[in-house]
Amino acid sequence: MDLYTKLKVKPIINAWGTVTKIGGSTMDPEVLEAMTEASRYYVSLSELHNNAGNEIANMIGVDGAFITSGAAAAITLATAVCIAGSDVEKIYRLPDSDNMKNEIIMFKSHRFRYDQGVRICGGKIIEVGLSDLTLTEQIEKAINEKTAMFLYLAESENLRGSLSLNIVSNIVKKRNIPLVVDAAAELPPVDNFIHYISKGADLAIFSGGKDIRGPQSSGLILGRKDLIDLCKINSSPNHGVCRGMKVDKETIIGLTKAIEIYLKKDWKAEFLRYKNLNRYLIESLSNVPWLTLERGYPNEPGIQPASIERVYITVDSTIAGFSTSDLKLKLEEAKYKIVFGEFHNNIVFNPQMLTRDDVKIIISEIKSIVN
Repeated sequence: MDLYTKLKVKPIINAWGTVTKIGGSTMDPEVLEAMTEASRYYVSLSELHNNAGNEIANMIGVDGAFITSGAAAAITLATAVCIAGSDVEKIYRLPDSDNMKNEIIMFKSHRFRYDQGVRICGGKIIEVGLSDLTLTEQIEKAINEKTAMFLYLAESENLRGSLSLNIVSNIVKKRNIPLVVDAAAELPPVDNFIHYISKGADLAIFSGGKDIRGPQSSGLILGRKDLIDLCKINSSPNHGVCRGMKVDKETIIGLTKAIEIYLKKDWKAEFLRYKNLNRYLIESLSNVPWLTLERGYPNEPGIQPASIERVYITVDSTIAGFSTSDLKLKLEEAKYKIVFGEFHNNIVFNPQMLTRDDVKIIISEIKSIVN
């Protein structure tokens, strides 16, 4: 805490979730200890990447794994792999991808801010379908000799303009086109590590700094061994368009340790903890006449993970004299800076990154606003 105070940065109580702009998540002490130990030695990064990836793949039960400098970097790396492969001349030429297979197919409804990672390394995004309707024939028509990859956004699978991962897999596998799924924040449940691969993905991408609670600047690619081997060739410490997205030895060790811990968690107890924190919040604020609090699961696009129950908070402005948005701002400016998500006219309380002591402070700050 003193480190941030010295820099005049106010620490946050995080009722929002594993959001990068506020630090993602906190690391287990065992992860920090492992990173500290790793910092004391010199090793071959290529060897460490290879062996840590093998260890993670064995723990999760997939063919291959590779650690990246975040999920966004993993999108760029996967794209580079699908465009340049093992051809060193092509690897060095990127992002100049002229005369290469450089087209990346995406559903229009799956376009998102991080797909810029495709264009960074010379990928050309080809949209198929409309925001509310896509036909299988449109995918077939989009595929040609320039197609390098299909990028699928997991959080958008249930949108009207999407088709299921199974359907997409059946189409692209006939044409030997790699199917890459961005599932950055789709944990928990822990089964999602293998879910997308079991549904036909060739590579699945996760953030290491979200619910896994590894280093914030880490990501993970899981999937086909041959494509994972190409990830090693196309990334640091080797040269190419992904050279600047390097992963240090401390991060590799830290994420490996974090995954080991994550896989051993009592998930039944963890989900019960979420529910108990929600119940504590609601019961403690039930006598505040200007608040409405309702428990529920997110069903809006872009909110992950949808597996965790939230509390949706609304202010009756006729009683309180201020709006729900005003409450959110007041809490951000309180003694303890408290941040929430938003959905329509609700403040969204996510227990994912909170302790009971954190919730106690949140309750106290809300009650103090009108006292």
